[in-house]
Amino acid sequence: MLKHLTIKNYALIRHLELEPSAGLNVVTGETGAGKSIMLGALGLLKGNRADTKVLWDENEKCVTEGVFEIGAYKLKSFFKAEDLDYDDTTVIRREISPGGKSRAFINDTPVTLDVMKKLGSLLMDVHSQHETLQLGSHEFQLRLIDSYGDNQKLLDQYREAWITFVQNKKTYDTLVGEADTLRQEAEYINFQLDELVKAAFEKGEQEKIESELKIMEHAEDITSRLQSTLSVLSQSEFAARNSLSEARSHLLIISGYAKQYETIKQRLESVLIELDDIASEIERQQDTVEFDPERAEFLKERVNLLYRLLKKHRAVGIDDLLTLQDELQRKATITSNLDGALDNARKLYEESKAEVAALGKKLSSARKKTFEPLTKELVKLLKELGIPDANLKVEQESIEPASHGADAIEILFSANKGISPKPLAMVASGGEFSRLMFCIKYVMAAKTAMPTLVLDEIDTGVSGEIAIRLGELMKSMAAHHQLITITHLPQIAARGEAHYYVFKDSSSKKTISNIRQLKDNERVEEIAKMIGGDKPSKTAMENAKELIGE
Repeated sequence: MLKHLTIKNYALIRHLELEPSAGLNVVTGETGAGKSIMLGALGLLKGNRADTKVLWDENEKCVTEGVFEIGAYKLKSFFKAEDLDYDDTTVIRREISPGGKSRAFINDTPVTLDVMKKLGSLLMDVHSQHETLQLGSHEFQLRLIDSYGDNQKLLDQYREAWITFVQNKKTYDTLVGEADTLRQEAEYINFQLDELVKAAFEKGEQEKIESELKIMEHAEDITSRLQSTLSVLSQSEFAARNSLSEARSHLLIISGYAKQYETIKQRLESVLIELDDIASEIERQQDTVEFDPERAEFLKERVNLLYRLLKKHRAVGIDDLLTLQDELQRKATITSNLDGALDNARKLYEESKAEVAALGKKLSSARKKTFEPLTKELVKLLKELGIPDANLKVEQESIEPASHGADAIEILFSANKGISPKPLAMVASGGEFSRLMFCIKYVMAAKTAMPTLVLDEIDTGVSGEIAIRLGELMKSMAAHHQLITITHLPQIAARGEAHYYVFKDSSSKKTISNIRQLKDNERVEEIAKMIGGDKPSKTAMENAKELIGE
């Protein structure tokens, strides 16, 4: 459940803090005061996208933080899978900088928005008017059926089989498409492969043979210049080593006079050591330079073969040729046993297709079992909420298997006697939609372990005794779930364990939205205002007390 909510620098909110109760929390206030802004802030904690337009002060970052008690919700496996530190008291934070950069944190560990979305969906169900509009979508209705029927395990099995089926189908279709071409090209494929296999190039060979050939082609010049270098350094009468040795003898005499002379002498000795090492290396290199006509001819042929194959296959280097060789080997292997490969691919494809069909049938059967109990429960609730002639049914049509199963689901609804149920988007008014969505939330609350449920004016189109019954149902839901509801109805506001009032403050240059929890006498006055206007009568005050008393 949500223990503490902090919102800073978001829309009209400069700084807001909220500690909702574990039961029913009601939020009321004047129109435009910022009640629904809270939903936007909570949406940030669910991973919704945002930009700098949400900043109250464009020079400061926006911070939304929720502290949740999650010990009872078996989420340790989620934290382990995402490599996050688990704590029964978990803090989710979202920051948006003035530059538009968004950052998300779970227990102070940076996470991606996808990870925040996953955890947010496990901790909060935030209902909005947009979600009510989604009620008519087939995807939403199918999710409702599967959630009510607790079909997630079966759905996961089906989706795993579906992924395997799609992969096997792609492999088979690709092989079928390539088969005729491979048969026609088999001889040419084998010729190209044989040519590359015989060439037997190795990784990194190009640099070695090009370098060796260049040395061999210039062997005489290299030998001559190495000898000249050696002469200058150490072998001639005026060789550099002789001069340096003479210089060393002078420094040796004065090195005992001062430390700096000893240092210079040591440095010169290091130069002599390095010079001797260079001379030795030149002598070794001289011994390796040898012109071998046969070897030179071999290297020329090797380089020419390489360049010809690179040009033929439009390759950049030996690595490209080796990659091509592997691909040709794959095709050659297929062509050598094409019929067997086709049979094996077809077998895997047909087996996975059959498994998808079997699991799809099982999933369809499980879904069908939910239709009657779900519609009965929803119709019963709708009648209690002022739609006495409510009629609800679910139509199921078998379709070609897809990622969600082999069913097309359509929920049909009628609010009036003698009118046949029709698709939701065609028949329900705004108020009916809201009541139907509430009934769905009510039914699903009993099926899930959702810690926090947030409802935004789901009481649209409701009044009188129906509003009282709606408030009672919310109170009933709140016995098992933390419920936060934004409402404009006094009958619902009176049922809250905690009552929060949202109001605008225009005393400074820029309007801000504030919220505060009302005390008992303040609750009576606020509910009386909801009944009778800004200046409630004595009767309205008594009615407010009566509603709260109930």
